[in-house]
Amino acid sequence: MRLKGKVAIVTGGSAGIGAECCKLFAKEGAAVIAADMRPPVYEAENVEYIELNVTDTESCKNAVDKVLAKHGRIDVLVNNAGITKDALIQKMTDEMWDAVLDVNLKGVFNMARLVGPVMMEKGAGSIINISSVVGEFGNIGQTNYAATKAGVIGMTKTWAKEFARKGANVRTNAIAPGYVMTDILKTVPQELLDKFAAMTMLGRLGQPEEIAACALFLASDEASYVTGHVLSANGGMRL
Repeated sequence: MRLKGKVAIVTGGSAGIGAECCKLFAKEGAAVIAADMRPPVYEAENVEYIELNVTDTESCKNAVDKVLAKHGRIDVLVNNAGITKDALIQKMTDEMWDAVLDVNLKGVFNMARLVGPVMMEKGAGSIINISSVVGEFGNIGQTNYAATKAGVIGMTKTWAKEFARKGANVRTNAIAPGYVMTDILKTVPQELLDKFAAMTMLGRLGQPEEIAACALFLASDEASYVTGHVLSANGGMRL
């Protein structure tokens, strides 16, 4: 019960890594809000759904206001919502660029600028931003995605400084997963998945539950002296 009594918002909480974060946080005692554009594909006790479009400022404000009205506090924010629209740069359209930046970068900004000050006022909190190995090292065909995930790391380090001002115990960290078996990867041909797995020191792809476990650590008081950190959960892919 490492999150007993805490209230957590997880964006993109209806499936994939976000869903596993929601289920694990609830199991560990938190009241969890799965904030997404569609309802969860699972059922879990102590997980409630709020419709959220992270690219829309009013949608974000309404969601945060609802959580505060019901629970009176927000202890954990996991900025997980994200999309991909891949193409080599010469084939990448304005729409592909704008859509990915809107969700992956502006969406994280929208939620943090609302929740961070609430945590500062309360004097404590944990913000966890989901970045990517691609944000650390780049990847062919993912200029837009790499830019957003690198930007998330930059924002993480900035907010670790901003939100801890005036003595507030507000921690901001990022997780940079490698290739994780979410629904997106399940559409990738097996020979490519095998290639990705061979690139890691552990010889396999990650599971969403493993990234959720990283988020649980950063959300809990066990990580009370960890802030401004990027946790690379990639199986040793880039050693």
